[in-house]
Amino acid sequence: MSSFGGGFMFDFVPALVTIGFVVILGFIIVQAVKGISQWHSNNQSPVLNVYATAVAKRANTSYYHHHNADNAAMSHASSSTTYYVTFEVESGDRIELKMSGEQFGLIVEGDKGRLTFQGTRYLGFDRKNQA
Repeated sequence: MSSFGGGFMFDFVPALVTIGFVVILGFIIVQAVKGISQWHSNNQSPVLNVYATAVAKRANTSYYHHHNADNAAMSHASSSTTYYVTFEVESGDRIELKMSGEQFGLIVEGDKGRLTFQGTRYLGFDRKNQA
């Protein structure tokens, strides 16, 4: 029988690493299934073209700081921004759609026009001149 300190660590650490690996792998698989499911759902949805008003805009920025394990002085930071616009259709329903930064920059809150989308997939917004 081994001593408590050495034997316990040799049994515990591999089990902990295995559990961590399984949890991370499970998370990746769940996210992949969700993404594929949403993609499939969007493809099965009809393409809709409705009159809508842009009522809100938001951007979600995530920051990442990467360290170089070999050289602590060498590290870099990066960020990623996701853009969303909420549209209100004539019935009063609202839909928030993700889009590129270029598309996001062309829309101003209060813009009215024809919104084209498929499920949760933004396809375009044709602004009408406001008189």
